[in-house]
Amino acid sequence: MEKTVQIQNLKCSGCGNSIIKGLMKVNGVQNVTVHTKQSTISLSYENEAVYENVRTKLSKIGYPVKGDENNVRTKATSYVSCAIGKVSK
Repeated sequence: MEKTVQIQNLKCSGCGNSIIKGLMKVNGVQNVTVHTKQSTISLSYENEAVYENVRTKLSKIGYPVKGDENNVRTKATSYVSCAIGKVSK
């Protein structure tokens, strides 16, 4: 299956690196592409259960799907993920 979704808190390529690394660790995800200017990600995955794990992972690393909860803690987590993504290029 393939899907493109809009996410929150995506600011730069550092964020993109963290998103790709995080989502590629989710079992059943085959491919992830980040589109920074559009604040979207495109991914290939095995089934809807995998997609639900992707949504959970995105929230945990600070980049929830648009429409999902985006509180102060999630926003702060995105800044940390971004910094890690910049350092670990």
